[in-house]
Amino acid sequence: MTTVDIGIPRRLVEFTVDGETVRVPEGSTILDACTASGKEIPTLCYGDTLEPANACRVCMVEVEGSRTLVPSCSRKAEPGMVVHTDSVRTRTSRKVVLELLASATDLSTTPGAAEWLAETGADPGRFGPDAATVAQPAIVDNELYVRDYGKCILCYKCVDACGDQWQNSFAITVAGRGFDARISTEFSNPLPDSACVYCGNCVEVCPTGALSFKREYDKRENGTWDEERQTQTTTVCTFCGVGCNLTLHVQDNEIVKVTSPHDSSVTHGNLCIKGRFGWQHVQNR
Repeated sequence: MTTVDIGIPRRLVEFTVDGETVRVPEGSTILDACTASGKEIPTLCYGDTLEPANACRVCMVEVEGSRTLVPSCSRKAEPGMVVHTDSVRTRTSRKVVLELLASATDLSTTPGAAEWLAETGADPGRFGPDAATVAQPAIVDNELYVRDYGKCILCYKCVDACGDQWQNSFAITVAGRGFDARISTEFSNPLPDSACVYCGNCVEVCPTGALSFKREYDKRENGTWDEERQTQTTTVCTFCGVGCNLTLHVQDNEIVKVTSPHDSSVTHGNLCIKGRFGWQHVQNR
């Protein structure tokens, strides 16, 4: 039996995952329990700073007695539940979902995607060369971050971060219907003409690189982006007295982007425009 401590002490729920008995605090999700106990379940739209979006469907698991597979990122653990994370149904579902995503979008900058495709034996090319995609030129209309919607899987995390879950700017939303659905500003205006305040919190939560720092985008384009050569240093933002933590990503003695620790009690991964993008002054550009 495994007891997983993932938060404030609460009544424990006991259930079974892949034949192993697990006890987790009441209110925990299946994904919480699996992650904390060392079982890896692939997921794209899940993030630890936002409510589950249930959009990507990569994290589906099988629960005995359930007619359909369930999203582990949002399904709460229940006493006596029997969960299978690596059954024939889950493997088949994961393979098909990854094939569909990879056939329609560019997953080249999605962390873990290449490994998941290889592990599941997914073959996006089986849909043929005429399969519909969302390929389109990247939108570069400001000097801070780039929108490359050819990589967007419509997980809605950027919409949630910009909306009522964090920033409350509501600068971006979903436009269109069906396959034409897309992330957009109001009336598809350029970002500088929208309600965007350039906090970059949408960039922070994007799982595929559809939103990226302008500096990162430029270095990827010219082939000089290399995360293995980058160092990360966490410090405190000096622009005001709030005390936000910043993690500086440095390559070749140059800051290439700034993030914030998700476990920070001050920021929870979020920053303002100064903290996220106001680091150019320390470099001779």
